[in-house]
Amino acid sequence: MADLLGSILSSMEKPPSLGDQETRRKAREQAARLKKLQEQEKQQKVEFRKRMEKEVSDFIQDSGQIKKKFQPMNKIERSILHDVVEVAGLTSFSFGEDDECRYVMIFKKEFAPSDEELDSYRRGEEWDPQKAEEKRRLKELAQRQEEEAAQQGPVVVSPASDYKDKYSHLIGKGAAKDAAHMLQANKTYGCVPVANKRDTRSIEEAMNEIRAKKRLRQSGEELPSTS
Repeated sequence: MADLLGSILSSMEKPPSLGDQETRRKAREQAARLKKLQEQEKQQKVEFRKRMEKEVSDFIQDSGQIKKKFQPMNKIERSILHDVVEVAGLTSFSFGEDDECRYVMIFKKEFAPSDEELDSYRRGEEWDPQKAEEKRRLKELAQRQEEEAAQQGPVVVSPASDYKDKYSHLIGKGAAKDAAHMLQANKTYGCVPVANKRDTRSIEEAMNEIRAKKRLRQSGEELPSTS
């Protein structure tokens, strides 16, 4: 009997020690705090969504507004606002480099922003429709001028004045004209002219001249010496 009671007691869990009780108490408290925070966060999201729905509704009813810029929000808040805007049938975009500085802008469908306007917001600049229209007009004008220039062909540039007239006070008008006309090289400079090298005699005439020079030389050798 004693052995049976001993085996039953040994199989039962031992009562928790003081340390185990404290650990379990802290775990329960932490779970309760986490649940409370989750409920608070959920309630905050609900309240934030209601507030955004009210602001979007006021924006739609205001005929004088075509766009609205909101204050910077965190990622969750921006997601909620984008969802509210989509349900309302509007257009929304997020701008800003840093996550903490990103904000949302909403637009009415009939006043959806152009690519140029979106690029301006992405650069952190304010959108000015008048400046944008002037820039677009100047761009179209420059494009038309380029097309007209291409149709006319290359432009021939003519000097405003003749260089001879420009420097006539230094070299004189006559010298300038002579220098402008001296374009043919001197054939006789540094060599015998080609025309002087050409022998226009016939072979027979050349042979007769050679014979005459030979006879003259021989006759000079046969003359007696006067000494």
